[in-house]
Amino acid sequence: MTYQEEFIVFMVRSGVLTFGDFTTKSGRKTPYFINTGNYKTGAQADALGSYYAACIHEHLGEAGGADVLFGPAYKGIPLVVSAAASLYRNYHEDYPYAFNRKEKKDHGEGGNLVGAKIREGDRIAIVEDVVTAGTAVRESIELFKSVADVKMAYLFVSVDRMERGTKQCSTLDELREMIRAGLVAKPIARRFRRQEARLERLVWKRAGESSGRP
Repeated sequence: MTYQEEFIVFMVRSGVLTFGDFTTKSGRKTPYFINTGNYKTGAQADALGSYYAACIHEHLGEAGGADVLFGPAYKGIPLVVSAAASLYRNYHEDYPYAFNRKEKKDHGEGGNLVGAKIREGDRIAIVEDVVTAGTAVRESIELFKSVADVKMAYLFVSVDRMERGTKQCSTLDELREMIRAGLVAKPIARRFRRQEARLERLVWKRAGESSGRP
């Protein structure tokens, strides 16, 4: 299997991806549901970081690379940390990373950002869980406007759910238009479409091979 297909199996075994008849917030009918809040063990965090690292390693470079990995609070924080660690462990690629606070700190080092210092001209790769309305990504774009003149170069997410944004296009297309700087969005797994039935059979076959938790 490809790492993308292994990731789908991993999501099912973690209770994150379930198949059935569901309705999203936008009212769209979908044969699957994704709840990333069900990741809750150290083993899952380690595996998740490895899948993100594989995707980042494969694609980083198409838009000229990136200088900093950024995880939007809150779900993006453990993702960017585990992805950065896995990139170093698995590929010997040492990326600076940063994340933001929801509330600005007015003591100590202060500010909204934690981690790598953001500099003028930095190329930022956002590491996020899934994109539905794109709220966390939009907030990140606004945040960086007050920090430095950077390029939002990449967006790495676990799944592209093809959700419609506030306009007559997908949320990811809206974000690209909002940035107007060639944002490259790379999901580990895309909406399954005609692959759904095959992947569901594959998932349950592989999930049945092991009763252990990931």
